[in-house]
Amino acid sequence: MVGVSKLNPADAAAALRNPLAFIADRWTPDPRTVRRAALAALVMSVVIVVTGGAVRLTASGLGCPTWPECTDGSLTPTNALSYHSAIEFGNRMLTYVLCAAVGWAIIAARSQKPYRRSLTRLGWAQFWLVMGNAVLGGIVVLVGLNPYTVAAHFLLASALVAVAVVMWQRTREGDGTPRPLVGKAVQQLVWFLVVASVLLIAAGTVVTGAGPHAGDSSDVKRIPIDWETVAKLHAVLAWIVVTLTFALWFVLKAVDAPKGPLDRTRDLFVILLAQGVIGYVQYFTHLPELLVGLHMLGSCLVWIGALRVLLALRERPEADLDLPGPAAEVAVGTRA
Repeated sequence: MVGVSKLNPADAAAALRNPLAFIADRWTPDPRTVRRAALAALVMSVVIVVTGGAVRLTASGLGCPTWPECTDGSLTPTNALSYHSAIEFGNRMLTYVLCAAVGWAIIAARSQKPYRRSLTRLGWAQFWLVMGNAVLGGIVVLVGLNPYTVAAHFLLASALVAVAVVMWQRTREGDGTPRPLVGKAVQQLVWFLVVASVLLIAAGTVVTGAGPHAGDSSDVKRIPIDWETVAKLHAVLAWIVVTLTFALWFVLKAVDAPKGPLDRTRDLFVILLAQGVIGYVQYFTHLPELLVGLHMLGSCLVWIGALRVLLALRERPEADLDLPGPAAEVAVGTRA
């Protein structure tokens, strides 16, 4: 066992002024620890999306009818409430687990040596997205599950997933200037793929807002359009994404692209095929809750897969990284 030195008053004051810097001065995580912390934040961002879908699919969206309390005068469900309250409250509690995962990623990134400001900022971006979506989630409850706010809630969660993916990727790269691995034409094709994926996800939120799973057993307002028509548009966008992915794989083979972009494109194609099967089965079986939940998970995986293809198109070498305070002077002295 390694002894831990006692804190003197100066240490305690420094910890209160800047706890992250205080921890960073006393702990240097292994690069693998930083990668795992970023991955944990990504996994939890997907979990919170899926469990949020479970709240809607079990008609538990108003299980806690107010916010930030569960019910008037109580932060937790009371005996007078139903099991829907436990489901909704459980999802709220998972937000704290997500905050803990993001917090760990921020601390690990801040404590890494050399210090990487860009990595720490990605962690903080996730934190503020979580906070913003928590507030938006409260608004969703207060306005009675208005479908437009529910759609915004999901889209903001998708933005959180995107930032988490970027941070996870950046933990395995340096901070040098990105070097493209493919030509500009291929890069543009991938950007078309990413934009089509965004439109696909957005159309999915409209299907949800107009469809039968309103999130509560009471009379909840729906988007006033035919959900089956929007579902068909959603399917067309899905086929566009599949076609672009298929074409991209052949283009990458034709230009003899590195293994990374090819592997990521193949992974995305497999995810899209599985997601397509689930989508068609749920449509023709009248949207059973389990399949809709799996489709929401698939939506996250498709989004992650598309982003990984985009990020695989370049490499970032090591570079001279930002070093805070005395660490910078030590590094300069070492180079001298």
